[in-house]
Amino acid sequence: MTDPIADYLTRVRNAIMAKHKVVEIPASKLKKEITKVLFDKGFILNYKFVDEKINSSIKIALKYHPESKSPAIKKIERASRPGLRQYVGVDELPRVLNGLGIAIVSTSQGVMTDKEAREKKIGGEVLCYVY
Repeated sequence: MTDPIADYLTRVRNAIMAKHKVVEIPASKLKKEITKVLFDKGFILNYKFVDEKINSSIKIALKYHPESKSPAIKKIERASRPGLRQYVGVDELPRVLNGLGIAIVSTSQGVMTDKEAREKKIGGEVLCYVY
């Protein structure tokens, strides 16, 4: 696998389209941080890190609207990729849907949303867009 973040996003996207309640994804430090950001911003219901000796994984409980059954994540797409990394300064941080969505940014101070990076006045690599 050449791009584990794209695999993570694709697994979440496929689980949402199939209306699954839980999706299990192989874990890494960066994927755990992305999961924490998604949980903090209310895009997923819950998560659990399953650590085993050989392989660890992340179990994510997906969030849906109670009546309409529409998912909380309408679109999740990769921004930076191994062939074309997207590094931005604090002035060029993207605004997703005029602030309604989030861009997840990997900075020198950790993984955070575009809004948090603007407040801390730091740039970084734009990993993905979620709305």
